Formats: sequence, C-alpha cells, structure tokens
Amino acid sequence: MRLIFAGTPEFAQVAMAALHAAGHQIVLVLTQPDRPAGRGMKLQPSPVKQWALDHAVPVAQPRSLRLDGKYPEDAVAARQTLLDAQADAMIVAAYGLILPQWVLDLPPRGCLNIHASLLPRWRGAAPIHRAIEAGDAQTGITIMQMDAGLDTGDMLLVLPCLIAPRDTTAVLHDRLAELGGQAIVQALAQLDDLPHQPQPAEGVNYAHKIDKAEAALDWALSAELLARRIRAFDPFPGMTVPLSTASGVETLKIWQAEAEPAAQAADPGTVLSADASGVRVACGQGQLCLTQLQRPGGKRLSAADFLRGCPLQAGQRLVVA
Repeated sequence: MRLIFAGTPEFAQVAMAALHAAGHQIVLVLTQPDRPAGRGMKLQPSPVKQWALDHAVPVAQPRSLRLDGKYPEDAVAARQTLLDAQADAMIVAAYGLILPQWVLDLPPRGCLNIHASLLPRWRGAAPIHRAIEAGDAQTGITIMQMDAGLDTGDMLLVLPCLIAPRDTTAVLHDRLAELGGQAIVQALAQLDDLPHQPQPAEGVNYAHKIDKAEAALDWALSAELLARRIRAFDPFPGMTVPLSTASGVETLKIWQAEAEPAAQAADPGTVLSADASGVRVACGQGQLCLTQLQRPGGKRLSAADFLRGCPLQAGQRLVVA
C-alpha cells in the first residue's frame, strides 16, 4: 500500500520501520520542524525524519497544516505535496500537529492513528505517562480511524498490554512502540474486514501533556501516588526535591522509589532514616523509600552510592526552608 506517514518521535519511527519491513511503500513523511537539542543546541532532525533520510523517503516539515492558520503558505505547500504523493492512506503516530479536515479527507482510505492507550481511557498527548501515574493495570495500542475530534474516531483494532509494577514510562514506551508497529501492520492487512467500533461515551480521560511544573515532589501526597509519579516521569521530567546544603539549595532528582507503610509519625518531607537500602521520607500517607537519586550535574546513583557523597540524617527536611 502507498502510505504517507506522519510522526515525529521514536515511538512513531518504530511503527514506520515496521510498515516498511512489511512491504508497504512509504512515499512521503510528515514530521515536525527540526528542533535545537544537545549541549550546542544545534538543530536536530526528529527520529522519523532521520529514518526517512536514511531510506531516501521525501520529507515535508510544515509548521502548520491549517490553511487559515498562522502559516498558510506552509499548509498550501503541504497540500500540494500530499496530493502529489498519491497515497492510499495516511498513518499518524505522535505527529504533534492537528490534522484539519482537508487532510483527513485526502487519502482514499483515510487517516489511521496509532494511539498508545486503550481508548477512550486516555485521549491526548501523554497517555503512557498518565496510565502509570494513575496506577492502571493495563494499557495498549488502539488503531483508530481519525476524525476531526481529539482521539475520538472509531476504533479498528485494539491490542492490550499489561503494565508491570515497576514499569517506567521509558520501559513501557518501548514495549508499546513495538506493539504499535505490530498493530498497524495487522490493521492494514485486515483493513477491509475490520469493524468500525465507536468509542464508548463513558470512561473518557484526557492525558494532559507533561509540564515541568509537575516535577516538584509534594510530600503531602500519599507515598503510593508519589512512587507512581516517579515512574511516570522517568525519563522526563524527573521528580525533584530540594536539599539544603552549606553552599545553598540543590535540586535532587529522584528516579526510583518504593512506597512503604508509615514506620513513625513525622511531618511530610522529614527524613526518617538513610542507609544503603534507601532514604525513607515521611509522606501524607505512608513513607517513600528513595533508592535511586541524582545530584545536579551528576549521575543516577543507588542510595548507598549517593549517601557516600551526600550524607543525609534522620530528622532532616527535604523541603524548601
């Protein structure tokens, strides 16, 4: 099948590679404009663009697809490029731009979206993070026939995936990326026979984009919720706590932690104990045992290694003074 592929991050690149390996012809790639990254903040191509360049696939990077938007010249040029591609269908995975109706109407077989959630559980930008944060036992991939709404189209194929108790977003992302590739290849192979199932009206949640402001660890919350957030925000943005030192306040990042029953009563944010097994801190409910920490400019360290260079004492407060 002749396909246009619209996507940007690694999650999308994995699916695109799976389509290519299955024998589909990717005739055009749409991806976000290059962004500055790295120490030198040089413009870097997205993983999807890099794959396209490596495989000699034409790439378009419009800033917008809205003909009446901020960049109408980009949209007009993109429309002609899409028409010239003469594709059968468009596959969309974490593209990052809203597709206006003219795009949805253009391919004869429509636009299919690879969505990392069991719709309608998590619509929106961050379904993997929010599923872990909420403590969901499972998630999955939904192949959806796109419409003008935000992840509201009919479901064509659903493949579930269990969430393990210690899954981080990084780990679950990789598993779902592979599953997304399998799902879209399967959906295209069965496209004429797949039923179009409308999404249920009940159980809809919106997976808001992760904001750096959410990274501050609020000890007044339960240890269970904080442990889930730490896993959900790994690798980005990482949960943070302040540490007062002789030279000022450092911002520590917490990468691994386990919720435990409260061993003693203490104000939230109080260090209860600190040894090689972990740094235990009082929470609104229960206590959190921090087992992997990172100082500014340093590496992720086990609690034992961290404490060798940064001793913490029972009674110390991990809050802004």
